[in-house]
Amino acid sequence: MDGNRGIPAHSRSLFDPPEQESDRREQGSGPVKTLFAHIDGGARGNPGPAGYGVHLVDDKGNLVAEISRYLGHRTNNFAEYSALIAALEYAMQHGWNGLRVISDSELLVKQIRGEYKVKSPDLKELYDRAMILIRKLAPFSIQHVLREKNRDADRLANWAMDNPALCGAGYIHDRK
Repeated sequence: MDGNRGIPAHSRSLFDPPEQESDRREQGSGPVKTLFAHIDGGARGNPGPAGYGVHLVDDKGNLVAEISRYLGHRTNNFAEYSALIAALEYAMQHGWNGLRVISDSELLVKQIRGEYKVKSPDLKELYDRAMILIRKLAPFSIQHVLREKNRDADRLANWAMDNPALCGAGYIHDRK
């Protein structure tokens, strides 16, 4: 069972309604495995050919995986949110119960923290999906960094936009 109202983990969908803060996984319910995700999304033309990159490392800085995905004709903000969701889904699907996200998108970070409202209907749908996933992880944090501090994710996002045929459905390089 998970920490969500005693419901077996296998019966809960990733897209169940958002839980209350108190329903998050309890810290004392087992060892915390925290994954660190550098994320980036981009669009050439905005909107234009878009893609994202996710660079994942463990708490010792060892590379866990890299993800690139081409998204078609989308906006930069759509790509940024898609990168966040990819990091959240990877963490959950691979047994990580904590996630620390590093992004060079100030808008995304401030929206996730609740400092800015999400006005775009397209982004609101992605925001809601991300928040559902975030509530299933503890600990979770997100921080803004300058672009220079996010080069690995930027490299992966550019690779996705340069190689749409190779990573249209997502391209994952697992390291563990």
